[in-house]
Parts: sequence; C-alpha cells; structure tokens
Amino acid sequence: MFGKVLIVNRGAIARRIIRACDALGIPSAVAYSEADADAPYLAEAGEALPLAGNRAADTYLNAAALLDCLDRCGADAVHPGYGFLAENADFAEAVIARGATFIGPSPQWLRSMGDKIEARRLMAGHGFPVLPGSGALADAEAARREAERLGFPLMLKPAAGGGGIGMQIVRDAAELARALPRSRRLAGAAFGDDRVFLEACVERPRHIEIQLLADRRGRAMHLYERDCSLQMRHRKLVEEAPAPGLARGPLEDLGARAERAAMELGYDNVGTLETLRGGDGGFGFIEMNTRIQVEHGVTEAVTGLDLVATQIALAAGAGLPERPALSGCAVEVRVYAEDPATGYAATGTLAHLRTPALHGVRYETGYGAGQAVTPYYDPLLAKVIGHGETRAKAVGRALVGVRALEIRGVATNAPVLERVLQDERFLAGDVHTGYFGAR
Repeated sequence: MFGKVLIVNRGAIARRIIRACDALGIPSAVAYSEADADAPYLAEAGEALPLAGNRAADTYLNAAALLDCLDRCGADAVHPGYGFLAENADFAEAVIARGATFIGPSPQWLRSMGDKIEARRLMAGHGFPVLPGSGALADAEAARREAERLGFPLMLKPAAGGGGIGMQIVRDAAELARALPRSRRLAGAAFGDDRVFLEACVERPRHIEIQLLADRRGRAMHLYERDCSLQMRHRKLVEEAPAPGLARGPLEDLGARAERAAMELGYDNVGTLETLRGGDGGFGFIEMNTRIQVEHGVTEAVTGLDLVATQIALAAGAGLPERPALSGCAVEVRVYAEDPATGYAATGTLAHLRTPALHGVRYETGYGAGQAVTPYYDPLLAKVIGHGETRAKAVGRALVGVRALEIRGVATNAPVLERVLQDERFLAGDVHTGYFGAR
C-alpha cells in the first residue's frame, strides 16, 4: 500500500478521500487554495499544503503548483478526486514521471475516453450499444450531409469536455447551421478543442450509468447502475440506485456488457459508463467518466463497499473484491449554494452549518461554520444520501436529511430538493432528463 497520498482537490471529495486514507491506515496530505484556508478537512489530513491564489486556474488546475506540492510532501501517490485535473492525461503522466502513482486509470484511458468520438468508437468496437452519430464535423457542408444521413432531431456535442458546454439540440438544417459555429467557439474556449460531432437526440430519456471497477490484472466488474435522470441545466441534481421502475434483466445485461467491454479494453481502475435509455427501452452509450463520481455514495449505500478505499487499493495493485449483492435503495440529492428562485450561484459566509446524526442518512460536505462560500468553484455545498429497504424509505430519509440540514448565511436550493422529493411524479418513478421542463 502507499506510504502517503497527496489529495489535489477540495470540498466534499477531499474530505472523503482523507476518510478513506484513514480507513486504510495511509497518511494523507491535501493541497488547498487561499479560498479554502478555513476548510475543516485541512485539520483532518496529516499535512496541508497551501497554494497561492484563489482561482481554479491558479490552484487546483495549476499542474506545476500541484506537482511542487508532491515534491515537497514526498507522497508516493496522488488522488485527483473529480473535476479539475482528475481526467487530465498530461497531469497523470507528469505524476508518474515523478515516480508517484496516479490514483485513477492509466493515462491512455484518460486520453482516449476523454475524446467522446474515440470513446464511442472503442465501445462500439467491443459490442456495447452506442447511439447513432458522426465523426468530427470538418465544416458546415459535412454537418449538413451527416444530419441528412442520421435524421433530425440531433444533439450537437463537443468531442472534449463536459458539463453541457457547447451542447445543443438541433431540429432542422437551419438550426444546425446557426448552432455549429457557436458550439465550436464554446468548445474551443472551454476545452482547447473545437471539434464537434452529431449524435442522435433521445427525447426525454432516462440517464442510466454503470459503476465499474477494474484492476491491473485484467479483470473488471460492474457494481450495478445509478439513475441520474433528474438534472437542471445539464447538471445532476438527484441520483438513485437501483433505477426505479425498470426491469432488472435488461439492467443486469447492460452491466455485464459494460463489464465485458472494460475487461476486453484493459481498463484498470474505477470508471462510470453513462448511457441514455429511450422510450423503446434501448440503451445508448454517451460517455465514460474515468474517475470517481460525485454520486459514488449512492452505490456505496446499496453495496456496502467503500469505493474510494477500493479505488486506492486498485491503484496500489490489489485485485477486485467480491461483488456485493444489492441491498435496499439509496437516493442522493445535491445541496448547492444558489438562489432557489433563480438558480444563480450564491456566495457568502456560513454563519452556521450542522449535519445531524440520523438513521439511514449520510451527509458529505467539505464546509464548516465560519467558512466563506466563494465564486471561484462549483457551488456544491453538501450531498445528502438516504438509504432504506425500499425506495419509499430511501426517499423519505433523504427528505428528512434535507430538512434537518442546518445552513445559515448562504442561500441554498434546499426548497427545490424538498419539492422534488415530495412530487407525485418523482415518487411514482416517472423520472427523465426533461423532468424539470415538463408541465
């Protein structure tokens, strides 16, 4: 096992990794920006290393500064968490070049799966269902030809990056012609890569993702699915496992196909394979996330497996654990610092923050009372996970958890979450990516 793990991330995931390191008996060090100087997890890590500045570009996206932290603390492994540099192949290679282990898949998978066009090709080549689509669009004429071949409606998507940046539904040739230069411009500015492609648009789909584990011995295993259909502005808001209202047979088959593809490819750490399920019941691959997910706690709740500790062990060369059986249901909601009426991010100082101990409820947060919520990073404040023998109990416990979470000083989306968790459509399992736009 590792002698020390350097954590190059912040917030809830930094705290979660520290906890996993403690469980494994591994000393941890954490890099932190000036904006995070009051974060409670700094005292929980064995060592805290300051980064100059506040902006992500100067701190958690600053590979040179993070590698300097690695040199200073003498860690033999780096955990990137999620976001920031977690899927950056160049950073992973730089860590490895310094003689340390990057806790994630090998850089080749960060690079190939980070390219959505290449990822589609790889998955299709290994028998996984992929939505009809195009390659990179050379120009407007190529886009027109591909659209004619595929048929509208279509989704115009960047080949790199995520978060919905540059994505747009196009329903006819005129709309495609207008959207293409804008999508290219946004992709180039956000990801340094202006390639875009077309993919079949699935109307009001279910967003189903498969959690994968793989070791460095050529084996892979799926840990069932999560339903992440409830999203606002392409940002996940509610996640749950197992997927409500769907037959287990097709889901188990999807997991087995994902497992088989990962094994054939030689994938070698945790990953999440994301799909869309259409009204016809068919699934189509959309992307592979080569990191631990924000919503990993949902799978932990229904399997009893510590995914972060397992990820660290796999990176150290351990083999796969036994696959646990599904146990009950879990629902996670994301509490954001934002105005519940407008959805705009909120900032301020947390005058009070308390996460009470409740049966069947788990909180994950990297914030504490007195800490500033700044505009520099994603506004995620906390995650609330409810677990129970049935979906009704899991939903009820998530609702109790949201209501019992005490936050003062910063506006949050808690009222939105409470409405969702009591909405008749949600309670009936009527979930899809158009949920918030449905009337």
